[in-house]
Amino acid sequence: MPSNAEIAKDTIEQFKKIQRYMTSAKKENATETYAILKEEYLSLKALLNVIGVNMIDIDQIKE
Repeated sequence: MPSNAEIAKDTIEQFKKIQRYMTSAKKENATETYAILKEEYLSLKALLNVIGVNMIDIDQIKE
């Protein structure tokens, strides 16, 4: 079973990747893609909050 640190590290990496994709989708005006990515973004954000990760420095989207 993974440790909390491993879960946090993996989730942070996924969160950062989703934010990059969201930024790109927004620039390209890909509204459907952005909406799909936002669902994943919100799920990952909720998980990070539950495990106690400080979102101030890593949340670039701020939605």
